[in-house]
Amino acid sequence: MKTPSSKLDMTAENFPELHTFLRGYFHEDMTDEYGSAPEAADQFCDDADSDERIPVAQQWQKAVELTQGQAPALNAALKKLGSAIRLSEAEIPQISAVFARCLGAKPPRNASKSNEE
Repeated sequence: MKTPSSKLDMTAENFPELHTFLRGYFHEDMTDEYGSAPEAADQFCDDADSDERIPVAQQWQKAVELTQGQAPALNAALKKLGSAIRLSEAEIPQISAVFARCLGAKPPRNASKSNEE
């Protein structure tokens, strides 16, 4: 029987896709590579297909919910999951907004930005 969601352990086993995202995007060189944590999340949403984006976005939302969006608790949980950075209070809702867009975004097939030249 699973534990209640409010007591869900923040482990790679319980958050496998978020763990993979954090190790791949929220690493020591994140600032040099992406500029900021919200930009790293945005880049992930651009890079990943929906099979990757959706579980990461859902697991991010769950992590924020479980930590009540409190930066110290969320940072501790994310570090446990593989993050090498500390998020500011301001970055948490920005990243949540990026992942909310990832969940809602359904880019059209063969979408091209072919503006009239």
